[in-house]
Amino acid sequence: MNKNSEIIKTEIIRILNENGKIRGNELAKRVIEKVGNEKIVYREISELVEKGEIEKTVHNRSHIEYELIDLHESVNTQLKNLHNEINLIFKEIRKFQQISKEENFSYHQRLRDTIHIIHTIQSAESIMKLLSYYPTFKKDRMFSQIKRKISDCWEIIMNSMIHQPEEGFLNEIINNLQVGRKNQSNVN
Repeated sequence: MNKNSEIIKTEIIRILNENGKIRGNELAKRVIEKVGNEKIVYREISELVEKGEIEKTVHNRSHIEYELIDLHESVNTQLKNLHNEINLIFKEIRKFQQISKEENFSYHQRLRDTIHIIHTIQSAESIMKLLSYYPTFKKDRMFSQIKRKISDCWEIIMNSMIHQPEEGFLNEIINNLQVGRKNQSNVN
């Protein structure tokens, strides 16, 4: 499956997530506006119907509707996958804490690992931020569990950073995470 095909399918599912039932021509029009051409979009819609991911209801030749099959189950599955990812991040942080206590990692190794973990947490947190704009995700009970787990990850990594033997460790982390470095000459 090529990347374009995956993008089109994701867009179809996103639109169906937002709207529930939608007429076929409206769905195709909205997907075509964002990605793809008409032929490919209709092919991907048909493929999703064949796979059983979306349901097609034909009222008459000019009135065809599409909807996700069991929207709650689809949302819950996506959140479960994200929850599993967060649990892996949590375990990685715990493992890093344990190993860095037992073995004397170099300053740079601890710095690199900490920054990597921070980026991973930020990525998961960004996904949650995006999903929070969709009521179907926000209403699911897994949503709050994932947010708590992300919060726990932040707490552990912050606690780990505070207890580093070097005074400048936090400053070095902040320097490596700064976003707007282009205009540093304009900063007072």
